[in-house]
Amino acid sequence: MNASLKHRVISRQLTTEIIAGKYSKTARLPSEAQLVKRFGVSRPTVGRAMRELQEQGLIERRAGSGTYIREERDRAHSTRPAIPQIGLLVPSLFHTQIFEPICGELASLARSHDYGLWWVPNVSSVSETRMTTAEAENLCGQFIERGVMGVFFVSFEHQIDGQVTNQRITERLKQAGIPVVLLDRDIAVFPHRSEFDIVTVDNVAGSYMLADHLIKLGVKRMIYVKRPLTAPTVDARITGAQKAILENGLEIGQPFVYSGDPTDVKFVRTFAQNQGVEAILCTNDHVAAELLQTLTRIGVQVPKDLRLVGFDNVRFASLLSIPLTTVEQPVRDIAVTAFSALRERMANPSLPPRTLVLPPRLVVRESCGAYLNRRSNK
Repeated sequence: MNASLKHRVISRQLTTEIIAGKYSKTARLPSEAQLVKRFGVSRPTVGRAMRELQEQGLIERRAGSGTYIREERDRAHSTRPAIPQIGLLVPSLFHTQIFEPICGELASLARSHDYGLWWVPNVSSVSETRMTTAEAENLCGQFIERGVMGVFFVSFEHQIDGQVTNQRITERLKQAGIPVVLLDRDIAVFPHRSEFDIVTVDNVAGSYMLADHLIKLGVKRMIYVKRPLTAPTVDARITGAQKAILENGLEIGQPFVYSGDPTDVKFVRTFAQNQGVEAILCTNDHVAAELLQTLTRIGVQVPKDLRLVGFDNVRFASLLSIPLTTVEQPVRDIAVTAFSALRERMANPSLPPRTLVLPPRLVVRESCGAYLNRRSNK
């Protein structure tokens, strides 16, 4: 990889980490020497990456002290020429790893197309906890006050007042004439459709691939585990799994969907001790990882006793005690498609609502039991 590409990789990674609140407690970034060691590059390459972030107004370098995240209020009073702003509202950014790389790519695309990116009102206030509906509405108000050109929005889930807040935020932006592109999921309850552009992975196809893969491994009975108050995408994933089961000539066991806390032993026992269940499909990799820990606690071995699969292929999926079979979301393609969709929407607000669906990819690891026979033959 040449130096030019290396410095872009570094700046993109640091942007992702800044957005994810990694440096929010002190607002201080690692030193150049630390970054040289971390990325295995020369000091000039790190310096070039840092200059790029500084030119974009994301960081400031203080002589004798270090490099710090530049607060948005400081950017607002900067002597640099004003550049058009895009808003990024992702309440689950700090809890759902799939959105970190997507937002990092969006930030990189914004910079390369001369847009500023406005993402949180006060990074330190939300880095340790999930963004509240009140914080999200406050950020929405700031978007409107600043006159952003458009907004990327990931709707709330797992919260009782989430649906109402989703509707209120999008309506406020609509009334202000600010285009919205929804990432990952709609604000409407499946199978209904909102009036906004949506960029997402093919959730039906992804879950179909997982279920079909399990069936090819000999599974006859599987279930689906999710948390309560999940996003509409989960309903699509359930649909995909059920479609695979039926098309393979099998019956959908009842109950098929279990909704609860995957860390709750009592909840997990309700299905883990069912002798007929051979495999579990999970909402995402995070739920699968928590479920894996709980199953281990109650003496259920994965994949020997129960096969387990996730969805997303986040960073930790391959690092679990039993590496996780999952479906990979094409995060860069999602970001590029969403960015293009927002620019098109800003140029032509009268376009009809579009659902832009990207293909997933099956990633096979040990948790599905694909290698059980291979081990027994050794």
